[in-house]
Amino acid sequence: MRTRILEWLFAASLVGIAGPALAQTAQGSTEQDAVNERLEGPEARLQASERRSWRAPDWLPEPVVSLNILSFNDFHGQLSPKTVAGRPAGGAAVLAAYLKANSDENTLIVHDGDQVGASPPNSALLQDEPSISILNLLANRHCRYLGDQLSMPEHVQPIVQQRCNLIGTLGNHEFDDGKDELLRLLTGGNHRNGPFLEDSWKGARFPYVISNVIDTETGDTLLPPYSVYYAGGARVGVIGAVLEGTPDIVSPTGVAGLRFIDEADAINESVAALQRLGVHAIVVALHQGGQQTSYDGPTDATADTLEGPVVEIIERLDDDVDVVISGHSHGFTNALVPNANGTPILVTQAFSAGTAFSDIELVISRRSRDVIEKSAAVYTTWGDQGAGLTPDPEVAALVAQADARVEPLVAHVVGMAQSNITRTETPAGESALGNLIADAQRVATEAQISFMNPGGIRADLAAGEVSWGELFAIQPFANDLVSMDLTGAQIKTLLEQQWAGQSYARLLKPSGIRYTWSASRPVGDRVIEMVDAAGAPISPTATYRVTVNSFLAGGGDNFKILIEGTNRVVGPVDLDALVDYIEALPQPFTADIEGRIQRID
Repeated sequence: MRTRILEWLFAASLVGIAGPALAQTAQGSTEQDAVNERLEGPEARLQASERRSWRAPDWLPEPVVSLNILSFNDFHGQLSPKTVAGRPAGGAAVLAAYLKANSDENTLIVHDGDQVGASPPNSALLQDEPSISILNLLANRHCRYLGDQLSMPEHVQPIVQQRCNLIGTLGNHEFDDGKDELLRLLTGGNHRNGPFLEDSWKGARFPYVISNVIDTETGDTLLPPYSVYYAGGARVGVIGAVLEGTPDIVSPTGVAGLRFIDEADAINESVAALQRLGVHAIVVALHQGGQQTSYDGPTDATADTLEGPVVEIIERLDDDVDVVISGHSHGFTNALVPNANGTPILVTQAFSAGTAFSDIELVISRRSRDVIEKSAAVYTTWGDQGAGLTPDPEVAALVAQADARVEPLVAHVVGMAQSNITRTETPAGESALGNLIADAQRVATEAQISFMNPGGIRADLAAGEVSWGELFAIQPFANDLVSMDLTGAQIKTLLEQQWAGQSYARLLKPSGIRYTWSASRPVGDRVIEMVDAAGAPISPTATYRVTVNSFLAGGGDNFKILIEGTNRVVGPVDLDALVDYIEALPQPFTADIEGRIQRID
């Protein structure tokens, strides 16, 4: 079923790739790529860099300790630089250079989840170990391997007071490969297809915290819910949390044996535990986010308009929470947002993929042990100025090693694209690249109809030679294709679920079917007409052979009707299907908007 990709992996292993695994079986499609592009432009980055500040209203001169927190989120294995507004930005070595240049002895570095998953080949083909290794290179002499920490008796684990300068939490993508692989990646042990760059793999050399993910077997949190960072005579509690809705955007195998509980409830429970320890300076690393309203000019109180699911969580947080480091939505946030009691909480988010970091300054009273001043700015990690001109040499060497290891596979040429084929959607929701992928999946499984989820299409396809690595960047999840029987009525329900129960419309990319919908009709009754490839109406009582990827087949993205599909057969890996399809096309090949989805208003 995975023949082509496994043949290439085996051949590549003969020239130095030691059987890399592509076991990522899910994707979080809530990261809206089109929204990301709009939010990451130069205006948004200028706005993000305006420092937002707060001082306690009863502030008086008193002995204090100043602490600095540098945070980033949604790195997604982006070891190599990206282009932002026509300029180089990010990449692991440049990000590391900025973090080091802005650190001192009282600096804590926090990553806010999705450090791994949906990654480019130089991280993903090595089971994302390089994306943990680069963080290990940032860790100071006080840091210890997570596996060693968790193996200690609970009463001596360095949770209550630690001097390690680095801490992380989990995002939805950390669960792509399931609990066991997550724990292996973080606590050590060679992957079954390893070793990769390190033998033996020892995992993360810094703490991880998560307060709202419960191991159903033990009833305890999967990892410690919080840790306490100690520096300069002050203590700061750091609580981790991930969006409660993770099971809705990760395949069932990824979250098996785990329970995700309400974020605010879990955070507040940890706040109470920290208060009992005498800790009142509290930072939450929350992998959930929102969107901040854009504005012109300096930041002011009237401009702090933040929308999205993170706001509802913040409103319910304890007054002792001082800062929420957010993520997941891939934009920027730098705002003071009040909780239900009117207490202002500083909320940050630093775009994504290592192209920015949040610089958070805390002033803590030695008397009350609480934060009396706080401020933040979000800075872009430009590669053509400042610290970006001298990328960190150790991290650069590690990235070069990863690049060399995967080069034989990613450079393989699959075909020739006549023009750019992109994810850009029509107002109806159709895209040329979505059509190409859906066609490939239908052909590979000899189905009548296929559907591809937009969140699983992670990059555009440029004109010219098409390499295996480029196709991997488009479909990095290695989902199996699953064929099943659905009635026409179930297909209608599937299409209605593009809007029903969704935080935003998730318009599937079809092959073998055309349909018309109306935005003015109520959710649940928007699809007006469905016809097959020959133009015949889809009959509610007829049975059709339908192919989707395994993420959707398990009910991912709230397409629950697909769980009811019968006569299920597992087919090839989605990437294999795309590669085979492109190789079989007349060259150069293309794909177009064909009117498969029509919108009447």
